Order: sequence, then C-alpha cells, then structure tokens
Amino acid sequence: MPITQPVPVFNRLITALPDLERQRFLASCEPVTLSFGEVLATPDAPLLHVYFPTQSFICQTTTINGASRLGVLLAGDEGMLGISLILGLNLSNLHASVLGPGQALRMETRQFCRELDLSVAWHRLLQRYLYVMMGQLAQTATCNRFHLLEARLARWLLMAQDRAHSDQFHATHEFLARTLGVRRVGITKAASMLQNRKLISYHRGDIKILDRYGLEASACSCFCSDNSLYTQIMQSA
Repeated sequence: MPITQPVPVFNRLITALPDLERQRFLASCEPVTLSFGEVLATPDAPLLHVYFPTQSFICQTTTINGASRLGVLLAGDEGMLGISLILGLNLSNLHASVLGPGQALRMETRQFCRELDLSVAWHRLLQRYLYVMMGQLAQTATCNRFHLLEARLARWLLMAQDRAHSDQFHATHEFLARTLGVRRVGITKAASMLQNRKLISYHRGDIKILDRYGLEASACSCFCSDNSLYTQIMQSA
C-alpha cells in the first residue's frame, strides 16, 4: 500500500540552525511558489537567488555536447540550490529547474553571503551538505555504470517521492530518459515492468507509487546508501 508522507513545514537545513540564527535567517527569506518547469539556474550564469524547497523539489542536470542533459541531483526539503556560494563562487555549473511544483523559501544571493559571513553554524552545516552532495554525485556515477535500468528507475522514483512528499508526481518518458541517460524505449520497458508488478501506475507522465516497499526491493542499493550518507553526516552536525 502507498505511504502518504507528511508535508514538511520548513526546509531541514534551515531547521538545523540554532534558534536565534534560524530566526534571523528566516527574517530575510521570501516565501515563493515554484512552478513546474521553472528554470532557477543555468550553467556559468550568476545566481540571483538561493532556494530552500519546503514543499517542492528541484532537478539539477548537466549538459552533454551542448544539447542532451543528464540528471545528477534532486533537491527537496532536505537541501538547497546555491551551494557553490559556500566555496565563494557565484556560479552554477548545473542547469536547475522545478520538477515538483510548490512552496520554497528564497533569499537574494548577496544577503545569503552576508549570512554566511555572520554565521559559523551555517558554514559548518553547509560544508557537511556539500560533502553529502559530492557523495551522491559519486554514487550516481557508479549507479549509471553498473546497475540495471529498472533498478535505477526504481531508485529515482523513490528519491522523487521522498522529495514530493506525495505518492503522485509528474515525469514524462522523455524526461526520465534524459535524466537517466538512456533511450526512451528503455524507460518505456523499465516502467512497464514496474507497472506490471503493480509497483507503480504510469499514464502520460503522471506517476503514482502503488507499493513503496516493493519499489524499495526493486531499487538498487544506491538508494539506501544515499539516505544513510545524509543521515550519518547531517544528523551529526
């Protein structure tokens, strides 16, 4: 049976700040509603805002040969968009767009940099988050090379569900093919196998998770590795 997860009120990174610093930080944030497909960052362009999803999630992709895009990261309420600023770089090396529409907190880049200067806690926390992102990138590279497409697709669907905090979300065959770096026919076959086993339903890009436990059993070990890394590093902050 599908599991409906509670929708978070805050972004987990912000929640992890000490009370006084969190209150000061939130006072400079602007609540925004992100729309499906909205572009938030493009490669080598200055970042105008930093985003902290609360009820939305962002897909980050890298461009190959100036055209094709390969999905490398998802950021939901556990993360943020704009981590390069912790390194003193006001640039994105990835394309970022909204995959899960909904609420987020937004802050101007200059204000965020001022907050970094004021807060040792922010530096320590975001250094840990950067480490987690590096680990997830390495895990994704390994996953793309060694694991079967059906298991990779199950992993991605679980990641999306966790960030959507819903059993239902939207992702077309074409998008999934680009994200996982395969041909569209491969996604069609893998999704059909998951659907035939009644783990998901899939119709014109509308995905519904029917059996979370079954999907976890079908996913590769990378899904658990990602979650374990986040828990280990972020909860010890």
